[in-house]
Amino acid sequence: MKKEFIEVGKAVGTHGVRGMVRIMPWADDGAFLCGFDTLYTGTEKKPLKIEKIQPHGNVVIAKIEGVDTIEQAEKLRNRVLYIKREDAGLPVDRYFVSELIGCAVKDFATGAAYGVLSDVSKTGANDVWHIKNGEKEYLLPAIDEVVKNVDIEKEIIEICPMKGIFDDED
Repeated sequence: MKKEFIEVGKAVGTHGVRGMVRIMPWADDGAFLCGFDTLYTGTEKKPLKIEKIQPHGNVVIAKIEGVDTIEQAEKLRNRVLYIKREDAGLPVDRYFVSELIGCAVKDFATGAAYGVLSDVSKTGANDVWHIKNGEKEYLLPAIDEVVKNVDIEKEIIEICPMKGIFDDED
């Protein structure tokens, strides 16, 4: 299902004594977070206005408006941070992993159910989708030849699986 807010990272600590916050990004590249003026936190999605943000090694360092001391920054530690999906500017056929998780995976031609997308692994060549069906887990390459249709509103992914993925064929 298309979500209004998407989890993008977690405040993991402070940086310096002037209220800077260290954020562990949940994105392919931490620089992704640098394109946002506002992050959100908590179940109420309280806006956090960003004054300055930059990659710093494997984390992102952010200066948040109104957070001016190490004590104030420390209060944000372990908070999950969100963006508004509409602010991400994703192309029509692109999705966040969190929107794909839980979608039913079905055969494009027959409608047969294969299971539910439960996880995504990043590999060098392409993502690999984990499809759970009861106790069994199948690994599916997320490539154009296999993935035919993604409808996150209806929570359905239609595929044309390669031989041998869902059966015992060689």
